Amino acid sequence: MKFHTLAATAMLTVFTAGGALAQQQITVNIGSSHPEANIWVYAMKNTFQPEVNRILGEAGEYEVNWVESYAGTLYKFTDTREAVMDGIVDVGMVGTVWEGANMPLQNVTYFTPFATSDHKMIIEIFDELSQSLPELRDSWAENGMVHLSSLITDSYDIYATFPVNSMDDLQNRKLNAPGTSANWLRGTGATPVDGALTTYYTNIQTGVTEGTLSFASGILPTRVYEVAPELTRVGIGSMYFGGIAANKDFFDGLPAPVQEAFREASKATSIAHGDYVADLAARAMEEMQAAGLTVHELPDAEKTAWVDGLPNIIEPWLDQTGDKGRVVLKAYFDALRDRGATPLRNWDEGL
Repeated sequence: MKFHTLAATAMLTVFTAGGALAQQQITVNIGSSHPEANIWVYAMKNTFQPEVNRILGEAGEYEVNWVESYAGTLYKFTDTREAVMDGIVDVGMVGTVWEGANMPLQNVTYFTPFATSDHKMIIEIFDELSQSLPELRDSWAENGMVHLSSLITDSYDIYATFPVNSMDDLQNRKLNAPGTSANWLRGTGATPVDGALTTYYTNIQTGVTEGTLSFASGILPTRVYEVAPELTRVGIGSMYFGGIAANKDFFDGLPAPVQEAFREASKATSIAHGDYVADLAARAMEEMQAAGLTVHELPDAEKTAWVDGLPNIIEPWLDQTGDKGRVVLKAYFDALRDRGATPLRNWDEGL
């Protein structure tokens, strides 16, 4: 059952002492599986909603009545796609990283590690490609959604009970590396163990693992640094995590000025998201080091050995996605190089 309210059924006329004001009210159900302080949600609440209000307020024709369902009050992280697709919310955070079967094209960054640690560049690239590249745009549409703004992680590194000074230090180590990130450990001698930010602390504390591949903005709030006090900067890279999206039926039913307000607000949301992640990651490093985290840098020669020693982990993804995947991979790497990035491995070689 769809819970979203189409714009046409939610319009009211607002009256003032001077007569009727042609301001129509539209109810928008907005929500997420994560709390408002989370990096993938913060800008929804603090930028997207206010910007839509500002843009529509200046025009004076429409007004939004926001119905908020943040922090998993309606659905959990395993259901973000379905929540937006089925209209449980009209606008929501969608973690395509958890949708390898239904939205594999969006996971291209997770199959091409060591491409760039510039998370703002990733936002810019996927904001552009999700609108201009038919393969990505249509993938959202086929899942009943309209992509509005890109969501990312800051760069992945190793948080562990031990420092990594050479590849030998990874031999026979157990590291949390959920989902596709397990591929990043192939050929390193380390054993990937599934998990999530919410399980890393206990896994490491109890000896199930000895560390994790993760990012600063996620490690700080979960306090994993208390049990994994050795950070080795590896620069596996920033990843495209998913997007803020609107239910397609809902979005298509909005008046054109409201659609445009959503689009414009989404641009501001992307900028705010990038800034928030940068600020949080920087603060995380300060606070974690003050609490005892020791930071190491993996030597360049060892990083090169890691990158070159990986098998062709993009191949299974290309087998799954076919010609569409090849188009997305080429467009992504072209966009990286156009912006001055130098991937440590040319995963698009031979396309």
